Order: sequence, then C-alpha cells, then structure tokens
Amino acid sequence: QVQLVESGGGLVQAGGSLRLSCAASVNIFGRYVMGWYRQAPGKQRELVASISRFGSTNYADSVKGRFTISRDNAKNTVLLEMNSLKPEDTGVYYCNAKSGTSMDYWGQGTQVTVSS
Repeated sequence: QVQLVESGGGLVQAGGSLRLSCAASVNIFGRYVMGWYRQAPGKQRELVASISRFGSTNYADSVKGRFTISRDNAKNTVLLEMNSLKPEDTGVYYCNAKSGTSMDYWGQGTQVTVSS
C-alpha cells in the first residue's frame, strides 16, 4: 500500500501563492502517475494537475498558467506550486497516486482557503 501525506495548505489572500507537497511512503516515479485533486464545498472532486512517470503534465483549464506540478526526487515528493490564487481555488486538495493497474491511493487532504 502507498501512503500519501499532504502539507502546505492554509489561508491566503487572493493573488497570493501557496506550495503544496505530497510525501509518499515509497518511491513513486517509476511506477505511479501522481495527481492533485480538489473538492470545493458542494462541488464534485476534480482533477487539478497530474504528472506521469515520463514527466508529462496535465492541468485543468481553470489553473493553466497559474499552477505547476513537479517532482522533488530527493525527498520523494510531488509538489503543486499555486500562484495568483483566486477565491474559486478554495477547497480541500488531495494527493493521488495511480498504479499501472489503475489502483488509486489517496492522501488525507489539506485545506486551501483563498480570501477575497
């Protein structure tokens, strides 16, 4: 089993920045596709960004140009750099790992609140 622990969430003003990190219990780069999802109050959970084992990235249209997903190999973590934050970015952010057999693993989530 893969254990994922998110950190870095908090309260920030609109236009500010936050950096989320996801620490994995095992080496993730050769075996898993990593992603960040978020869920706003009353909304469905949505994919924010993902990074493949090959380093290819995908982003939701709403965050393109503002968010960057990356790996920190030395710390076995996946990062989400969030810039120019908007109130609509508010929600619980979850780290996800997907195996080659489509098995999903989830972190506990970290709250991001963007004030207007």
